[in-house]
Amino acid sequence: MKTFLSLGRLATLLRKESIQMRRDRVTFAMMLGVPLLQLLLFGFAINTDPKELPAALVAPTQDRFTRAMVTALELTGYYRFVAPVTSAAEAEAMIARGDVAFVVTVPSDFGRRVERGDHPQILIEADATDPSVASGAISTLGTVAAEALLRETGAEAEAALQAESQLAVVVHRRYNPEGITQYNIVPGLLGVILQLTMVMMTAMALTREIERGTMENLLSMPATPLEIMLGKVLPYFVVGAVQVAVVLLAARGLFAVPFVGALGVILAGIFIFVLSLVLLGYLISTVARTQMQAMQLTFFFFLPSLMLSGFMFPYRGMPGWAQALGEIFPLTHFLRLIRSVMLKGADAGTVAGSFLALSAFVLVLAAVALLRFRRTLD
Repeated sequence: MKTFLSLGRLATLLRKESIQMRRDRVTFAMMLGVPLLQLLLFGFAINTDPKELPAALVAPTQDRFTRAMVTALELTGYYRFVAPVTSAAEAEAMIARGDVAFVVTVPSDFGRRVERGDHPQILIEADATDPSVASGAISTLGTVAAEALLRETGAEAEAALQAESQLAVVVHRRYNPEGITQYNIVPGLLGVILQLTMVMMTAMALTREIERGTMENLLSMPATPLEIMLGKVLPYFVVGAVQVAVVLLAARGLFAVPFVGALGVILAGIFIFVLSLVLLGYLISTVARTQMQAMQLTFFFFLPSLMLSGFMFPYRGMPGWAQALGEIFPLTHFLRLIRSVMLKGADAGTVAGSFLALSAFVLVLAAVALLRFRRTLD
């Protein structure tokens, strides 16, 4: 007669599950890797108050008053002038590409107006496509610049009283003047939704064949590895097209997100991005042996991509090593492309760097996936 609870049988079952866990290396690695990854990303890479933001300076006359203001802005820790001498046209191109977050324009008669006490002005244009990036840096502008100018003119003792009257800082929030968060989030959601569904569904497509025992029938067909790969990934383009249509219509109809750029450029970027995602999912399916492993590997890729791409947290707020790591994810380049085209009206030439990066992902993933397929399944 069996007892209700036998410690011997329980110990045997525990031993069996321990052996099973050790054999499933992917699951065991996920149990340790995901918590460590979250600790590293949240502890070191995530920063909601970005500093050292790249800026360009347009100043026809580099006088001592201009230099004093530039130095004061850099000392705040928010500004880093990567282009200290540039023309207005060059600065416009840089902020459109996303190379700089700010353009500081000092008029040519700035020094003369300061000496005459004629209420000088400077213009600071901020890339407000991500409102959280510019908010902290903009809040320090007026007081810091005014006090630096008063110190330069020898009026440091009266800085507190005259800061508002001596200098006018005109702030122009470009592309999103009202700071509407949906303008930044909704275009990014298109990339996040596509990444989650495309990678996971494609990754499970091949592993499903292995689990059901139908992989041998697939391999016995007179089809090349390239044909098998295309047969597996192309149907998911239809699913991706439906998702794209739903998100774009909702972005326009529900959230009133502006579509400043050309729709053709947006669709071309989406096509290359989706192609890179389905190839990545196919590559994962050549590594995973079960659908559970495919889901785990997808999640392991999705988590750092979500955090380091600039969707959840400001990209420029992360340390240099985290930004370099974020460059290896297709989502990072897609977010730059979709936001630049939709919000800034960028043309294909302006976002050529993002197109090239996504195309490189497609070529590399396709080559590696085909090699993995031949080596593991043929």
